[in-house]
Amino acid sequence: MSHAAPDPAASRIDADPAPLLHGGIVAATQLRALGIGHLFTLTGGHLSPLFDGCARTGIRLVDFRHEQAAAHAADAMARLTRQVQVSAATAGPGVVGAAVAVANAWAAGSPLMLLAGRNPGATEGMGALQEAPQLDMLKPVPRMTATPGDLWRLPELLAEAAAAAMVPRPAPVALDLPFDLLMGRVPADALSFTQGRGQSHAPAADPDAVAKTAALLRAARTPLLLAGSGVYWAGAEEALDRFVRETGCPVFANGAARGILPPDHPQMHSAARARALPAADLIIAIGIDFDFRLNYGRAPLIDPDCVIVHVDADPARLGRNRGAVMGVTASPRHFLTALAQAFEADGHRVPAAWPEQLAARDARAARARQDRLDGDGPIDHARFAAEAARFVTPDTVTIGDGGDVIAETAGAIPVGRPGHWMDPGPFGCLGIGLPFAIAARLARPACPVLAVQGDGAFGFNAMEIDSAVRAKTGFVVLIGNDGAWGEMRNFHDDIFGDANLDGQFLSRATRYDRLAEALGGHGERVERAAGIAPALARAARAAEAGVPAVVEVMLDPAARRPAGAVSGKAIAAAFGGGDPDAFKS
Repeated sequence: MSHAAPDPAASRIDADPAPLLHGGIVAATQLRALGIGHLFTLTGGHLSPLFDGCARTGIRLVDFRHEQAAAHAADAMARLTRQVQVSAATAGPGVVGAAVAVANAWAAGSPLMLLAGRNPGATEGMGALQEAPQLDMLKPVPRMTATPGDLWRLPELLAEAAAAAMVPRPAPVALDLPFDLLMGRVPADALSFTQGRGQSHAPAADPDAVAKTAALLRAARTPLLLAGSGVYWAGAEEALDRFVRETGCPVFANGAARGILPPDHPQMHSAARARALPAADLIIAIGIDFDFRLNYGRAPLIDPDCVIVHVDADPARLGRNRGAVMGVTASPRHFLTALAQAFEADGHRVPAAWPEQLAARDARAARARQDRLDGDGPIDHARFAAEAARFVTPDTVTIGDGGDVIAETAGAIPVGRPGHWMDPGPFGCLGIGLPFAIAARLARPACPVLAVQGDGAFGFNAMEIDSAVRAKTGFVVLIGNDGAWGEMRNFHDDIFGDANLDGQFLSRATRYDRLAEALGGHGERVERAAGIAPALARAARAAEAGVPAVVEVMLDPAARRPAGAVSGKAIAAAFGGGDPDAFKS
């Protein structure tokens, strides 16, 4: 009996080789593992592999007409989700175009990840299409910049960048993705992907610091708690509510912390801030910077003898501009929880006369806003702001983008939920309104979205109405049109006199409502105050149908809003030996 010789091939394990994944799939797979569901972008050849990877992994591409707008939208999505979000820009001009948004995210403390397309590494320095030292141009703004040298390291670097963007305070990060890296292929089984977003480091509150703060609060007669963006990013709304209910301590919020407590919360105040801060004998400042918005912590806004306790997750922020009796490195959530516990046993509360005084001031301001809704004369900034405030609901996400228009409107808008007020932040970058609104509609599909803009701010990214139409993201844009760069016109006028010169004015004949219609949106122009509310109601119905709607309100060109944090008269006096007219001819 004979036997056939064994077949060597038959003795091998019958298994398919691992599939080859190109770099775009590798990047998208890791982004998906990190929880990324949207990529905000504008197409470019250097990004094609990444786009293919997104299509294969279920990441939605949301495309814009300018890379700056795309990156602004990722910034807004990051703020609303309190998580890293991603924008991609093609090489050279695309990355440089996104740089403004990266800088704005840096100033606001937002975890934007920019993925930068790049020329192939093999042609580096040879004059490739759109070659530029783009990461060098971005440095040192992002917290982390990197260029993966090998495809197998790409998932690791993406996960590392996502983690770096959240600690200790959120900040942008940027990665270069060379085209030959994205086109390279690697067996799937050679890769390891990091699942989930990971946990950001949250420093615990030092018990001794908590005890000392509690003692200071018990001794204070007119204390305040200032809640800044760090409170929002720490998810500290429940801890804050618990603390202020235990103590009765009045709260003021700025930045991303607006809405951290509902506007009808008994300890939440807004209109009385300018008078409350100079009268405070103790300020517990949590997750907040003493920057220009707080006059750098100086008089006359804050008394030099006021005791400051400054709490932040980032020790580098403590005591900046205004020295603190105590600087505490801690998560705002942990610190507030511990501070509330310190008062649970003894029931101590802030003397009632102080919060009652602040509440009375808030009530007077609310009545004044209501009174502005009467009449049908020329529309000034106060009437415009009052109409915007009447239009919003507790669920509305409101975006502020402009100068005078927003300076007036920001204080009037009631913010009903954490994160539901967004503005550029301290960078003051105009043009965020439409990109932020698109992202807000994607992040909060059940919530109305209102972008309040000046006519100047709207013009920066007006073409993004087209992007909103294509993405079927309906929202309302309320434009206050004074036909000028109003805040700067008034600033110039206060210092140098008549500002009737080139560079200060726009055209009131420009029809932003018709631009919206031409791009597929809904548009209306309103010239009488009584027409604002009906126009907003019609715009809201269009937005509910997925159509972006613009209501352009013509403001009285003679109206002037009183100067706020940056006063031309004060600056003229400071540089003119005390004379506010020193620079006028």
